Amino acid sequence: MALVAQVILHADEELRYPTSGELQSIRDFLATGEQRVRIASTLAENEKKIIDKAVQQLWKLHPEYILPGGNAYGQRQRALCLRDYGWYLRLISYGVVAGDKDPIENIGLVGVREMYNSLGVPVVGMADAIRCLKTASLALLDAEDASAASDYFDYVIQAMS
Repeated sequence: MALVAQVILHADEELRYPTSGELQSIRDFLATGEQRVRIASTLAENEKKIIDKAVQQLWKLHPEYILPGGNAYGQRQRALCLRDYGWYLRLISYGVVAGDKDPIENIGLVGVREMYNSLGVPVVGMADAIRCLKTASLALLDAEDASAASDYFDYVIQAMS
């Protein structure tokens, strides 16, 4: 409902009613509500399956991460990676539900590159992890829903690239 709140706040700041264009944007937003909820539900209900597939893809892409000295070597480090992957998948679902990338930016991307760099986590690997999450997630959606969800994954990937 971020769009609805934005329209109302903007109109109120100018002491006017929402314009027909603003009302149309709300109508369009509401018309996609069922789809956005369906996508978010699919991501939530299949989180473990998505993460498991994504991790398999990532370890094939970067086997050095799970070798001695790698960022995901050992049970504890691997668990931290899986936690982060679940967190990003949830963050993406927030954006899908809101129909807006602001929740992704405001909740999860401010300072992400700096944080991972300071922890010695390869940011390239995190971007690859999100690509793997995207592939595993979109495989569970029909073409129309996959197309709608894709941009949210790409937004996170871009922020980490």
